[in-house]
Amino acid sequence: MLFRHATRRSVACVPTDPRQHLGRLGERLAAEHLERLGYAIVARNHRTRHGEIDLIACDGETLVFCEVKTRRGRGDPWDALHPAKQAQVRRMARAYLSDATDRPRVRLLRCDAIGVVIDARGRLTRLDHLEDAF
Repeated sequence: MLFRHATRRSVACVPTDPRQHLGRLGERLAAEHLERLGYAIVARNHRTRHGEIDLIACDGETLVFCEVKTRRGRGDPWDALHPAKQAQVRRMARAYLSDATDRPRVRLLRCDAIGVVIDARGRLTRLDHLEDAF
């Protein structure tokens, strides 16, 4: 009698929604940009009760909460950074600061925004970094 053994395969969690894929690409490019500037990435996609903080970075003196907006083609990433979104990012930052026990202890806090534009072939065409954006 021949027995077949079932094997478990682990399936990588890859975003199937093209918008999620585009967003993750933009966040990766934004993180690389921050690292080139000397920041260490403290957290990516940190969940709070108010939503998800895209990137949290630290340069030893400043803790930066970074909202990343990515668009394909000629879209303007800043269109989606309206006052309600800015207020949400500030609420998420406060939640992180009150809940995280292992966070860096620094003198300064800042909310930045990074706008990323990707062409049809998936190449970076523009990256704008607004320090202390809101």
